[in-house]
Amino acid sequence: MKITQIKSQIGYSQKLKSTVRALGLRGLGQTVEQPDSPAIRGMLRKVRHLVKVEEN
Repeated sequence: MKITQIKSQIGYSQKLKSTVRALGLRGLGQTVEQPDSPAIRGMLRKVRHLVKVEEN
């Protein structure tokens, strides 16, 4: 899965910031590839308003 951060983390809780960081994202516009797993899907569900997901 390709995950791209499309919105800034500023103004959100530390928990959401940590979740975005755990996905491997460090900055706005950055894209990372992660395997499709239940853990990754759970993290994406929490931050779905901050990221864009593309299925491979």
